[in-house]
Amino acid sequence: MSDNNGTDDRLQRHGVPRRPAKAADPTVRLLSIGIPVVAGIVGVILIAVLVLGDRQSVDVDPRSGAGQAATGTPGGAPQAVEPAQGGPAGPGASPESGPGQAAQGGQPAQPGQPAQVAQTSGGTAAPSGVGSWPRFRNTNFNAESTQNVGLARSWPAGGPREVWSVRMLGPGHAGPAIHRGRVFVLDYDTGSRQDVLRCLSLADGNETWRMSYAVDIKDNHGISRTVPTVTDDYVVTMGPMGHVTCTRTNSGERVWQIDTVATYGTKIPGWYTGQCPLIDNGKAIIAPGGSALMIAVDLASGNVAWQTPNPSNWDMTHTSIIPMQLAGKKTYVYTATGGIVGVSPTDGSVLWSFSGWSVNTANVPSPVSVGDNRIFITGGYGAGSLMLRVSGNSASQMWKIPQNVFGSHQHTPIFHQNHLFGVAMDRQFVCLDLSGKRVWSSGHTATFGIGPYILAEGMFCVLGDDGTLVLAEASTSGWNELTRATVLAGPDAWAPPALADGMLVCRDRDTMICLDVKNP
Repeated sequence: MSDNNGTDDRLQRHGVPRRPAKAADPTVRLLSIGIPVVAGIVGVILIAVLVLGDRQSVDVDPRSGAGQAATGTPGGAPQAVEPAQGGPAGPGASPESGPGQAAQGGQPAQPGQPAQVAQTSGGTAAPSGVGSWPRFRNTNFNAESTQNVGLARSWPAGGPREVWSVRMLGPGHAGPAIHRGRVFVLDYDTGSRQDVLRCLSLADGNETWRMSYAVDIKDNHGISRTVPTVTDDYVVTMGPMGHVTCTRTNSGERVWQIDTVATYGTKIPGWYTGQCPLIDNGKAIIAPGGSALMIAVDLASGNVAWQTPNPSNWDMTHTSIIPMQLAGKKTYVYTATGGIVGVSPTDGSVLWSFSGWSVNTANVPSPVSVGDNRIFITGGYGAGSLMLRVSGNSASQMWKIPQNVFGSHQHTPIFHQNHLFGVAMDRQFVCLDLSGKRVWSSGHTATFGIGPYILAEGMFCVLGDDGTLVLAEASTSGWNELTRATVLAGPDAWAPPALADGMLVCRDRDTMICLDVKNP
């Protein structure tokens, strides 16, 4: 080791001046300044991506290829949607294959051809059961079971018995629908880059059939996140990029498909499509936004029966269309980006609209009918909640409360015993009266993240987003927890569960399970 400083000190004591410092190499000096600056910029960019990346809207351009929309003129007269012809087509499907017959899975449909149907056979129990949870929030749109099968009010220490478990093809939050012994879930195959509608046996979880079509999507806090709607004859789904598909319930054969982006200029909301399709009176009811605020599509033919004009250019949100009886009229109520609208199911005409509601970032919970021509609306991101009253052809605000009283980040509250129940922004389960007053909260020892909940046989079944399942008494007098168990590993157990024949089907980001909550 050199000792230049010590040498200079000795020379100075003998009258020799200190040597001038050697000038720094310009290149070295530039690098010493530039490297930290560049590293700092890169660090800021990475932090911004991590913090803000999940808040960006999805920029979707109209596209062609697999999943292409059928014929239709945006903003013009209703056009027939060309139904799929014949059986499954696309690479891997044998020419003689018929509807529902075996075909190689994981292959994209070709432009203009039916989506591929892959049949899985072997070990699948025959469909059994009489119960159904056939759509988002069940038959009556109130997230309440219509069966009374004698559900257990307590569980063993390890939780209710797991009947089956299925690994999902890709990450997501798409909830199940159940109909007559079958479970329907919209998945996304990250390997083959396809939306996949899967039909599983409620008895054992084995796959009966799958229908798929190609669409390229990146994981953005999950991919698929909508609930199918099912009848005896048809299943209607809305994919994360706005593909509305009608499929035959028993075979998985595609009947028709509409690409809402290509046909109506739909702007896909951030975190992809969250709207669950509605089937009513033989038609699929969809709110694409763009050139048509709402449309009705005949299930059997694919013909567009009516379109609702959209002069204010309101866009699609994550909310779903809810039928209600208001001011003596059946009404489709929908919360778009610019406000809330009531639409006639007869011809698609606008009955009323209210522009005094908006949610920053993501509008997710759907409207709730609470009787006496009133609609409860809630949201996250500082929106709080409000109550509307519909009178004739107008809707007016009755009251509004701030987020710290009640707001819901993701799930739609349940109306029961003339009160509203749901997970609030403070993560507690809350009871709210119809004047907007918080009656009780579950407390800080019973919090649920932003997880879902349903009502069955006088009990709330609440799933925390960490996979903790809690059963509580449905009461206006206070939080009365009955039992709890960890049933999923998590994370992000956000999907709405479904319950039929004593079997609860729920999921986290990657796994779907079936629990026997009647005989746990």
